[in-house]
Amino acid sequence: MKTENRKRNIPIRVWLSKSENAELNRKAKMTGLPKSTVIRLLLKSYEPKEKPDARFYEAMRQLSAIGNNINQLALKANALGFVDTPMLKTEAIRWHKFQADIEAVFLRPGQSNLKWQ
Repeated sequence: MKTENRKRNIPIRVWLSKSENAELNRKAKMTGLPKSTVIRLLLKSYEPKEKPDARFYEAMRQLSAIGNNINQLALKANALGFVDTPMLKTEAIRWHKFQADIEAVFLRPGQSNLKWQ
């Protein structure tokens, strides 16, 4: 791919000490992100979050499956007409919001409170 077609087409070379490079490598590994992404997030005043362990991803998979099941129940109940569909749908939406909140807390980078911005 030609560089003029890329969104990021300005290369920057940075010189780091051994300890600075080790710290950047440690932080990139800790977050599971490439070093360039860690640097870009910091430039935009975001603090990358540490990558959660496997238990988090298993919990999210289970939450997603339960939310999908609730949604399917709501669709079926609406078709058959024997369950409080609005209530079930509200619970499904609430469950998906909970899932999104968990992702936000554990995965998405948060706004930094650095004073030098």
